[in-house]
Amino acid sequence: MLLCVDIGNTQVSLGLYEDSDSEETPRPPLLRQWRMRTDPRMTADELQVAITGMVGSHADEITGVAALSTVPPLLRELRQLADGMRERVHSVIVGPRVRTGVPILVDNPKEVGADRVVNTLAAHRLFGTPAIVVDFGTSTNIDVVSPKGELLGAAIAPGIEISADALAARAAALTNVELVRPRAAIGKNTVECLQAGILFGFTGQVDGLVRRIKVELETEYKVDPATVTVIATGGLASLVVAESETITEHVDDLTLLGLRLVYLRNMRTVTVRSGMSNSSPSSGRPAR
Repeated sequence: MLLCVDIGNTQVSLGLYEDSDSEETPRPPLLRQWRMRTDPRMTADELQVAITGMVGSHADEITGVAALSTVPPLLRELRQLADGMRERVHSVIVGPRVRTGVPILVDNPKEVGADRVVNTLAAHRLFGTPAIVVDFGTSTNIDVVSPKGELLGAAIAPGIEISADALAARAAALTNVELVRPRAAIGKNTVECLQAGILFGFTGQVDGLVRRIKVELETEYKVDPATVTVIATGGLASLVVAESETITEHVDDLTLLGLRLVYLRNMRTVTVRSGMSNSSPSSGRPAR
């Protein structure tokens, strides 16, 4: 089995897929998925204990690991963890030396997080169209994918949860509320007012940005807006999808699927070059 690990600023998402050496099935069934809170102070040993505890009885079935971290201290610990597992499982940690096949057409490609790169890869492989990927996490990342699978750029906004937390922290009369759909946009009490502003406000923000991006895709890149797939992913995507007028697809495990595709690409490359299935992919040259 292949374990995919996405370490974000707020949560760690883990997904388990059946062994497969083919990219022809870009969306295999997700056998199990887990989430846990991110702690940037965790060591490699603590990461191993936490991940093993979450995976439980499946631990002995894992033959490969594909992972990324957008938290720099945990990326270092993740690499140490992978090095310690090298004799038992193949591992690919997404970074500068790992081949993704995604051209990154921005001013400074090094600024682009690994999660955004693998999201771009998964979106293109799943749908084969120009795409807009809306990732609802600590920040709301809206990445734009060309018909060729290139990452053209993005818009980044504060995330839903951190915005709600900041409002509660700075306004004495307001508190954190459960992030659910209120009865109406016109709230009748403080809780409903906050829920309406948060949910419908962020939905309007996303829809407005998506519409602007589609206009630019048409005028600047000659992309027909009708062909653009708008994909929602991330831990809070389910809140917005039902209210959005522009989101057309919801792929909860998009980042994990991208990790799987990067793993297969790198393991295949190493096997072809070295003739050995258990070689480390870390020596691969960067791909844009």
